[in-house]
Amino acid sequence: MAPYPFAIVGTGWRSEFFLRIAASLPERFAVTGLVSRSAEKRDAYAKAWGIPTFASIDEMAERADARFAVVSVPRAVVVDQIEALAARNMPILAETPPAEDMAGLDRVAALVAAGARVEVAEQYFLQPSHAARLAFIASGRIGTPSYAHVAVAHGYHGTSLIRKYLGVGFENATISARAVELPIVRSPDRYRPPATLEIVPSAQTIASFDFGDRIGLFDFTGDQYHGWIRSPRLTIRGERGEISGDEIRYLIDQRSPMFLRFERRDTGHFANLEDYRHDGILAGAEWVYRNPYAEARFSDDEIAVAACLDGMKTYVETGRSFYSFAEAAQDHYLALTMDEAARRGAPITTTTQSWSHPVAT
Repeated sequence: MAPYPFAIVGTGWRSEFFLRIAASLPERFAVTGLVSRSAEKRDAYAKAWGIPTFASIDEMAERADARFAVVSVPRAVVVDQIEALAARNMPILAETPPAEDMAGLDRVAALVAAGARVEVAEQYFLQPSHAARLAFIASGRIGTPSYAHVAVAHGYHGTSLIRKYLGVGFENATISARAVELPIVRSPDRYRPPATLEIVPSAQTIASFDFGDRIGLFDFTGDQYHGWIRSPRLTIRGERGEISGDEIRYLIDQRSPMFLRFERRDTGHFANLEDYRHDGILAGAEWVYRNPYAEARFSDDEIAVAACLDGMKTYVETGRSFYSFAEAAQDHYLALTMDEAARRGAPITTTTQSWSHPVAT
């Protein structure tokens, strides 16, 4: 089959993820156009990636063969770009978050209600380690999760993982939060390590999400992303067992505990001559995750972004969502409410929003 064509609007940091993935998987995907208002950036991207570039969405829509468009622009203008694409009836894969604030979320919700096709490229739950845990939870062996402690990612990424691990839809929550600053040696940024040793403040948010019958704990400092001395932590508990990091404990019956670990298999290590790639994740003798892009040398985040592209392809062809605007809006709403609860120093209970689906009782 021919590679699936898509366009990119914007030249944000995330744009290059989609470009790298398409270049590494040319049999699956093809970038058939990139939109940038900057002539300098258009020239640079055309030379670096060998792709057509356009000065406007209208020009791209008329001249590029694209089945959908990825929107990767600053938060302040993302809704404007979604509106322009929706006016062209172009399916949209928006980067996270799909709006800067509640007013923007309401604008996109109105577009979706009017028929705009909008999915969101939330990748964290599609990363191999999270996908493996979610698959194991879906088997029922730890029971129904009622507690999730997520110290993995910031804001809407963290709230997305809390919802996924707890099986929460659009139920309301009472949110308590606190923001603190603690000292740390300056961490690397996206591009390079620090030039000198310097003690700086590290912002940390700790919050609880009380959904009534399920509790989520959010705990994150931005140094976990690029720093070497702050690690992610994750615990999910059900009535029959728990997952803590890579360790699994569950009961076969009331007298028979089982202890397993998630074991990652990456080839190309030591004397293995299979070339370097991520193969998958095992729990005991069972594959709970297999990498669908094992032929490419992708990081876990790139694997997850590639899965977003495949999810969008399926959505365009069948209408089956992989991560809808409604889910993304709910996760961002929870994160915004968490930040507000931290500023107020008092709990806030969320309310049902325009994008919320009815919750079964």
